[in-house]
Amino acid sequence: MKTFFLISLLGVILFSCDGKKYSGTQGLSVTGKVGEILVVCDQGIWDSEIKTALDSNLTQFIMPYFPDVATFDLVHKTPSHFEQGVKRFRNTLMLTIDPKANLKEAEITKRENVFAHGQLIIEILAKDYNQLLDACKHKTRLVHNEFDVYEWKRIEKAFKEKKNPRVDEAIKSNFGISIALPDEARLVSKRANFFRIELPVASRPIEFVGGGGQDVGAILSGVMIYQYPYLDSSQFVLEKLLQDRDTMLKYNVPHEIEGMYMGTQYHEFVYPEGNKLISSDQSVQGFEVRGMFAFKGKFKNGTGGAFWSFHFKHPKRNQLITVSGYVDAPSTTSWTHAIREIQAIINSVSIAK
Repeated sequence: MKTFFLISLLGVILFSCDGKKYSGTQGLSVTGKVGEILVVCDQGIWDSEIKTALDSNLTQFIMPYFPDVATFDLVHKTPSHFEQGVKRFRNTLMLTIDPKANLKEAEITKRENVFAHGQLIIEILAKDYNQLLDACKHKTRLVHNEFDVYEWKRIEKAFKEKKNPRVDEAIKSNFGISIALPDEARLVSKRANFFRIELPVASRPIEFVGGGGQDVGAILSGVMIYQYPYLDSSQFVLEKLLQDRDTMLKYNVPHEIEGMYMGTQYHEFVYPEGNKLISSDQSVQGFEVRGMFAFKGKFKNGTGGAFWSFHFKHPKRNQLITVSGYVDAPSTTSWTHAIREIQAIINSVSIAK
């Protein structure tokens, strides 16, 4: 994923905003699923080469997860269908051809909170089909970035509005940081250098220790926060971060089967990837890592899933801190919403005041 400051810069270059404030959206919630973009255009446009261009640029994958996790799936409605009942869709891309438009190139406009609170509408206006096709081929990757950032920031905002005082204060006291969490998140494991927090789910949490199995079809997720002494910048090399992660999880995240523990998958198809990351409020700089985990030990591997972590040096303490979210779900179930929640949480990191 691109860092937030780069996306913001691209947004300034590419997009114009109409600057209007829309009334009547107070209390109206957006519709549609997390990870969907509604494309509003005539059927002939949708059935043309433009759809292929949109598929290429808007349905990117969050790597290196398996099965693939798309940032967005595309849903199509004609303008008349849009007016009849889906005007509050959270992510909406409108493709409009106006022969009267005196444009040298397609115009891209961004509007927020139009028909519902938290809605983002981006419109591409062109004078003819060829101009619209050119924009969809060459400019919609930047459109994707706008929707991408807005998606996780929408979740971050919702988490911040629903306070979780007990867990928030424990994290602040122990690690000197703040993160945005859903109000029903529970602190289930607490040590001086390691916390595990379970996020609210439709079924019971992962049974790390004790009896019981996982429900079929359940999406199970949570966040782990851990810290250890900061020595020097070499600790931020990907391989070193993964080595330290495996050590920390071996002693803090045992499986229900004795002798097994959470570990990292190193298969070439899902080998962890790392990038620099700056937190949402620009106050924390560090390194993000995405990859897959599995429960290891006893000469075999157990169930597993995806993780997304943020590693950084605390500016006021001599500690390297990691905020690492995990998602455990069946391959037949979409992971998009759960992974987007983890993305929102790690981007929400700020230094406690």
